[in-house]
Amino acid sequence: MIYFASDFHLGLPDFKAALYREKIIIEWLDSIKNNAEDIFFVGDVFEFWYEWKYVIPKHFSRFFGKVAELSDLGINLHFFTGNHDLWAYKYLNEEFNIRIYQKPEIFYFNSKKFYLAHGDGLGPGDKAYKIMKKFFQNKFLQWCFSNLLHPDLAFKLALKVSYQRDSLNKKPSFKGKDEWLIQYADEINKKENHDFYIFGHRHIPVEFDLDNKSKVIFLGDWIKIFSYAVFDGQNTTLKFWEK
Repeated sequence: MIYFASDFHLGLPDFKAALYREKIIIEWLDSIKNNAEDIFFVGDVFEFWYEWKYVIPKHFSRFFGKVAELSDLGINLHFFTGNHDLWAYKYLNEEFNIRIYQKPEIFYFNSKKFYLAHGDGLGPGDKAYKIMKKFFQNKFLQWCFSNLLHPDLAFKLALKVSYQRDSLNKKPSFKGKDEWLIQYADEINKKENHDFYIFGHRHIPVEFDLDNKSKVIFLGDWIKIFSYAVFDGQNTTLKFWEK
């Protein structure tokens, strides 16, 4: 089985609430460890993440402990950076053997072709974020953030900005063919067919048929929805963790 999940936003909105959700995520990961071949974390696993040279952000210890166990069991782990954790580079790979992807990637499983990406900055529109992302990816600005600010202050400022961008009460609605990720997938599919397009970012669980061969899946989130997708060797479907 191949599993896909995104938008845990660990750390949101405070330690107590985040710990409660973290334990639910651990419970789910524990339930799939015996039949999972690959697990994809498709972005925004953390509300904020930055890799200092000698400092590891506080909290997330239960999640990291479970990830270490999954890695030691021989499960292939994959991590797509999202707009909240795009500063993930080496640590997760060196410590847990997690493969890290900074851009969309294509995978083949059992002759099925998968196109995976977190989804931020793809497709038409959202020009303000695309400009802002270029600033976040600037090496000099990253050096300033890492070296000129104490990690406590840097983390506090980053979380404050992050909370302003997202709202726990936000209820996005699916816009069908007007969705920019649907339009993006459709353009890709016109050039090269893929069986499944899997995205995070939108915080809504959706299965959408591009045509009779290709399906787009929005993974939802683990803030309120607790949804994920699973590939059983033939089909990829959305599931909801209810335990």
